[in-house]
Amino acid sequence: MRMAISYVESIVVGALQGVSELFPVSSLGHSILLPALVGGKWADDLNMSAKDSPYLALLVAMHVATAIALVVFFWRDWVRIFRGLWDVARTRQIRSPEAQLGVLLIIATIPVGLAGLVLEKAVRNYLGTPIPTSAFLALNGVVLLSAELLRKRETERNLVLSSPTARTVDLSAEDTLVLPTTDPDHASDVRLSRLGVKSVLIIGSAQIAALFPGISRSGSTIVAGLFKGMRHEDAARFAFLLATPVILAAGVLKTPELFKPENHDILGPALAGSVVAGVLAYVSVKFLVSYFETKTLTPFAIYCLVVGVGSLAYFSLE
Repeated sequence: MRMAISYVESIVVGALQGVSELFPVSSLGHSILLPALVGGKWADDLNMSAKDSPYLALLVAMHVATAIALVVFFWRDWVRIFRGLWDVARTRQIRSPEAQLGVLLIIATIPVGLAGLVLEKAVRNYLGTPIPTSAFLALNGVVLLSAELLRKRETERNLVLSSPTARTVDLSAEDTLVLPTTDPDHASDVRLSRLGVKSVLIIGSAQIAALFPGISRSGSTIVAGLFKGMRHEDAARFAFLLATPVILAAGVLKTPELFKPENHDILGPALAGSVVAGVLAYVSVKFLVSYFETKTLTPFAIYCLVVGVGSLAYFSLE
């Protein structure tokens, strides 16, 4: 008999989705591991790999709520970007940083869009279980930590090679060139617009790793940005802007599944969980944008390593 997802289950998963989708810790990985760790009815109701499971449709609704929260938070950025894209469509020319950023976001979205159409179902069916998810979550921690260690080593190397006088001149030049506005959000968008096509293709392609349960979408994108020499806050901002169309597109593609007759009994719980997911996603992105202005991925790396290795040990011994 088909199991119904309760309001409590949906609200808890919605809270988990709202936070973990934007934190670099993998929302998909947590959505698989939590029910398995709780066990019992939760493991049955929230089993993504089970035949005809309504759980995936529930998660899709929550992903859409997360994307809406991102649109609300970055609405000023998106207004500027859409104005720029409209100008491109009208004039066939890129005449502003906002237009350039919009074009780059479109280009960066192409790799993961194509990969998702080809790989998403196969990956979910064969790897959407606790043991491989735990392993990928631990791997996510290794990648985040490695990126920070390499970034720190590169920064120290640059400090040794650069004299204080040269650094002062470089920073002044950068401020004059890249920061023509007192609005820090707009200034970040201007810096992002200076990324090259090759760079955004590499950063956008990093999202493909998030198709594997346990690998974080935002974490992969931020790490790729750091390797391309971006600041933490700019890499995070680009990751959040880039995630918005990807999540919305996936939601539009899969939302019809939620309204199939066999899923009507989860519409109420899905709505409740989605509201929770959307609110917590907004709070999360507000926190993270501020967090990455001064801090690093290291705490999230340690968390993923501990939870991933711990979960792997637990499920391997069952």
